[in-house]
Amino acid sequence: MATYTLKINGTSRDVEVDPSTPLLWVLRDHIKLVGTKFGCGIAQCGACTVHLDGMAVRSCSLPISSIGDKEVTTIEGLSENGDHPVQLAWLEEDVPQCGYCQAGQIMNASALLAQNPYPSDSEIETAMNGNICRCGTYVRIKKAIKRAAEAGSNA
Repeated sequence: MATYTLKINGTSRDVEVDPSTPLLWVLRDHIKLVGTKFGCGIAQCGACTVHLDGMAVRSCSLPISSIGDKEVTTIEGLSENGDHPVQLAWLEEDVPQCGYCQAGQIMNASALLAQNPYPSDSEIETAMNGNICRCGTYVRIKKAIKRAAEAGSNA
C-alpha cells in the first residue's frame, strides 16, 4: 500500500491504495465518484474515460502510481450544474438511451473540442472511435458534438 495525493476535480484527495490499482477503482471505491463507469477493464470501450491534464484517458487501465501531479477531471467535475456545452448538446440531441456509456462519451467529446473547437466529421469519427455505445446512438453523438462546437464548447 502507498499513499497518493491526487488532484481530482480541483480538490486534493489522499488515498491509500496498492500502486497498481487502476484510477477507475480509486475514483469509484475510494473517493465515491461513481459517474465514471466500468465497461470492459481493458481500455477498449471508453466507458471509463476521464481527463488527465485535459487529455481523454481510459481510467480502467491507468495505474494510480502513474498519475503523479496531473489533474484528474471526472464527469462530476466537467461542470457544477451539468451545463457544459457538450452536456447541453447531449440533451438537445436526445443522445442518451440506456446512458451507461454517456459519461465516457461526453468526456471524450469535451477533450476533443478543447483541443479542436471545430472538428470535421472525420476528425469527430477518429476521436470518438473506440467509445462504444451499445445502443448505437453514434449519429446523435456526432450531431451533439457538432452542436457543442457551434455553441463554443472549448470552455
